[in-house]
Parts: sequence; C-alpha cells; structure tokens
Amino acid sequence: MNAGSENSMPRLSEPASALAKTVRIGDYRPRLRIGEYGTVASIGDGIAWITGLPSAAMDDVLMFEDGSWAVVFALTRKRIGAVLLHQTESLTAGTSARLAGRTLDVPVGEALLGRVIDPIGNPLDGGRPLESRSRRPLDSPSPPIVARDFVQQPLYTGTRLVDTLVPIGKGQRQLIIGDEGTGRSSLAIDAVLNQQGRDVRCVYVLIGQKRSAVVGTIDLLRNYGALVYTTVVVGEAGALPGLKYLAPFAGCAIAESWMALGHDTLVVYDDLSTHAQTYRELSLLLRRPPGREAYPGDVFHLHARLLERATVLNPANGGGSMTALPIVETRLGEIEAYIPTNLISITDGQIYLDPDLFAAGFKPAIDVTRSVSRIGGKAQHPRIKEEAGRMKLDYLQFLELEIFTRFGARLESGMEARIRRGRLLREILRQERLQPLPPEFQLAWMTAYNEGLLDAVPLAAVQNALNVLNTAVRSGSPALEASRGEWVEWLRQNLPRPGQDDP
Repeated sequence: MNAGSENSMPRLSEPASALAKTVRIGDYRPRLRIGEYGTVASIGDGIAWITGLPSAAMDDVLMFEDGSWAVVFALTRKRIGAVLLHQTESLTAGTSARLAGRTLDVPVGEALLGRVIDPIGNPLDGGRPLESRSRRPLDSPSPPIVARDFVQQPLYTGTRLVDTLVPIGKGQRQLIIGDEGTGRSSLAIDAVLNQQGRDVRCVYVLIGQKRSAVVGTIDLLRNYGALVYTTVVVGEAGALPGLKYLAPFAGCAIAESWMALGHDTLVVYDDLSTHAQTYRELSLLLRRPPGREAYPGDVFHLHARLLERATVLNPANGGGSMTALPIVETRLGEIEAYIPTNLISITDGQIYLDPDLFAAGFKPAIDVTRSVSRIGGKAQHPRIKEEAGRMKLDYLQFLELEIFTRFGARLESGMEARIRRGRLLREILRQERLQPLPPEFQLAWMTAYNEGLLDAVPLAAVQNALNVLNTAVRSGSPALEASRGEWVEWLRQNLPRPGQDDP
C-alpha cells in the first residue's frame, strides 16, 4: 500500500491551453491517495510472478510502472502468476504493479471489417488505429438455451464434397481435422471466399503460425476480395504466449458481437492444436498439475467454453448466427489423440482429411468414411438434399467394392456398372483450391449425375465438362426451388455431348 498526494492535473503531453483551462492552483488540495500495489518477483518466458495485490482476481488486468501489462492467470497464497500481453525491455524484478480495475476486452463493430489486429485490438496492418466505441469481453458466457434456435439454414462452403455429402448449417460447429499439409487451411479459406455476396461476416483467427504463413493468408483474402468482409486476428509464432492463448477468444468475441446484432458470421480457428500447446506451456510454467499428455485437466473445458458460444439465436434475440470451423492437427493420422478426440466430442461433426488421399492426388483429400455432419443435413436445401439422397451411401459401397478389383476378381455386370459410376463420382468430387462453387452448380452436377447425363463422359474429360457446366450456371440457370424436370431439361441443353469441343 502506498500513500501520496492526488491532484486533477492532466498528463504533461496535453497542450498548454488544456492545462490553463483545467488547472487552478487555488483549487489544489493535498489529499491522501490510497492504492494497492504489488512488486514483480520474477520474469521469464512470458510469465510474471508478483507479490502483493491481495484483492487480485482471475482475469484481472495488471499494469506495470514501465508500461507493460498482463492478465492474472494463477493465484497462490503468496504470489500471483500473470501472463504478459505487452512487455517492454525495462520490465524486471522489482517493478511495481497495480490493478487496472478491469478485465480483458476487445474492440468490436463495423470498424474491424477488413482489418488485421492482434488479440488485444492493436492494428497489425499499418492502418489507422481502430475507432470503435464498443468493446466486448474476451471471455463471456455462451447464449442460454432459451435464446437459441434450431440450425435450419445452410452455410455453403463452395466445396463440392462438403456442400453435398457433409453439409454445414449456420450456427454449426464443424471440425476440420487432418495431418499437416493435407489442405486443412485451404478448405477453411475456400469457405471464407465463398461467403462473398452472401451477407456473412467472417473472422479468421491465426494461432502460432509463422509470419510468412500469416502474410500469405492475408494476401489471399485481399486478392480474392474477401478481406472486405473479414477480420483477421493474429497471434503469430513470435508473439508472447499470452497473445496466442487469447487469439481464439478475441475472434469469438468479435463474431459474437455481430451475431448479437442479427448478422450471420463465420469464424475459423486455425488451429486449436497450437492453442492447446500454448495453454499447456503456460500452465506448466505456472506450475499447474499436468494431466494426460501433460495438458492441464481443464483443457477440455477451455475449448468447450469457446465453441459453445457458436450457435444460432432465435428471432427474439436478433436471429444472428455464428458458425465455427475449428481446425486441429493429427500426427500420422492418429485421430485418437487427446486434443482431436476432445474436439470431436465437442463439435457437431468433422471433416477428416486423409494424407493417403492427398498423396494420391485426390483433392480436397476428404475421407468420406470418417467425415460426418450430425446436424447439417437438417439445414440442407430440400432440392440439394433430395438429389444427394443415397449418394454418400452409394459412394461408400463403391469404395468397398473397388477393393475387390485390386485382386483381379471377376465381377458381375451390375457390380461393374456400380464401380464405373463410383469412379465417375470420385472424379466429379475432385476440386482445385481457391475455386469455390455456387449452390446452383452443386444441384446441377448432382442432377446430371443422378439422371445419367454424365455416364458417357470419359473420366479424363469430366473436369472439362464440369467447367462448361459451371460457366452455363453462372450465365443463367433455374433457381434452386425449380422442379427437377426444369433442371433436367436445362441440363440437356447445356451439357456438352461426348466428343463435342468445349466452347
């Protein structure tokens, strides 16, 4: 506890005219000022141990006399463990600390669209400081059950395989899981690019990635016109561990603010494996007891608390939605590891990317046998759902039948026809990255496939035929609500015949 004199003088950096208006020497009265101060005992690895401050609570913000600041992360009988969020070179043991009188929050609102910020709201894109009067706590309770509504509207990712066989609804939490280098981030970026013109605001959270990867992602979003409706939250690899830990909560708070105003939002967490490792690092440094794989016992609660905030609100609460696409990494395809299994149990489904499929050249390398969307089918458009029908089941049966062909077994003509159709479908499901497709095209190719209009197309010419079909759809096609007969007639007129030159 320190005592001193208090006055109402403004900071010395203010103009002299302001001093003349606000300071009256005759009005000055020396008074006793009582405050609670602590002292830094040690500093290291992004952690500060502090003595004193008996009234400090978890998640309180601490200010240091050198300009550094931190957030309370651990309480013991004699000391406080704090995670540094801003550190100057002059922060050393013996520096005094005080409570800031607030918890962590982040600026929210329209000013964040098109911006790149760190988890505490500082701009990283070289632009002007954020001018937002609204702020929102980084960690807040998820909406109660009475404020939620059913997932009933589709969120189109632009990926053929996802929008048809593993559909996602607005307000859903769909995990993207796979080994490093299998295209997890590309799938999420395609989903963000496909929201252009769909009135969906996006938040892309980059956790622990190298600066070159961060710049590459931002450039992609900018070059494809997606940065206009996207906010990028960055906790890069070289940042303090506290910033990497807070990054997903900051992104969630920004998306949550738009959801509360009635907007549809999409937030991508890239990726939560790195986030869990950062949390493990901080917890071990703060001497929390380790559990399985040295992770703290509450790591499941940490991610559940984050992802439970993704939902769709009912009309009485604005009707907005937040769709979450968390990304998690597996090692050598070990889907049973601790963090992946945690996130599988928290989310509403997963999209599994297989390294063997990726190595074989099938992209996106989505393993249909391990991918599932538990509630997305309820949000799928009725016409797309009608055409998708048994397509996933038939494709899975084809994969089983194809195994027999590897042994040279003779098959009945009916099975050979099914295998031929399955190979055609597999070729249709191939898709290059950064080429999201509209839902009308998804309905068009499914109708053409189910009607047998693509059976005569050689496998090598399938992609060319699909490109012609996509061009025709973008030029003008029936609406999604149109009858199947209308679509079939339109397809007969616009699909290229085998041997016909592409326009």
